[in-house]
Amino acid sequence: MNDVQIRPLRFTADVEAMRGFLETLGLRSRIESERGGWVDMLTGRGMVALHDTASSSTGGQPGQTNLSFEADKIDDLKDRLEQAGFPDATVFDEAYGRVLSVTAPGEVVIWVDERSEDLYGYKLHDASPDDRWSVTPYLTGADEAAWLGFLEAIGSGPSVRFGPADAEFAVRLELTTTEDLDDVRGRLGGLQVTRTDAGLEIVDPDGQLVVVRG
Repeated sequence: MNDVQIRPLRFTADVEAMRGFLETLGLRSRIESERGGWVDMLTGRGMVALHDTASSSTGGQPGQTNLSFEADKIDDLKDRLEQAGFPDATVFDEAYGRVLSVTAPGEVVIWVDERSEDLYGYKLHDASPDDRWSVTPYLTGADEAAWLGFLEAIGSGPSVRFGPADAEFAVRLELTTTEDLDDVRGRLGGLQVTRTDAGLEIVDPDGQLVVVRG
């Protein structure tokens, strides 16, 4: 696994429905809370985390997607970010492990969870991610040049797509795949799916638009 992985965080009222949806697309569950309410899922490149809104301490709303990351050594990452001009990078302890927070361009606060071998309260699955899939979130209201500099500093590379910069900052869940899109669409019976020039536009169980690009 790479040192730093992009990991959009989706708040949802139905973790299992969203998990089933993402597994149908091709993601695989890696770690989940034994009490429910949290699961993170792998692709060939990148991750998606699901968080139950009922247990959110930050007021996350159903369908809300935040941008976050996971890293091996957040102390080293803190030093790298400070050297790159992000002086407020701070490491602190949460009940579930160590976390780094940093203010990205546009005053957007980003959290980076440190990977931990202590799985107290969590179940680890032997996930084999599908290398044909990548997580490529879509950002609106983001200064592309500034954000590309931030992503380079954090070490995730150009792993997002950019929409209109003059909109309010928002994150939309998007995925990119080399799998045939007709095969993907065939697995999504019961969901609203539209084929466009960009790929597949899917209304997910939270009622949010998810785009899969070929």
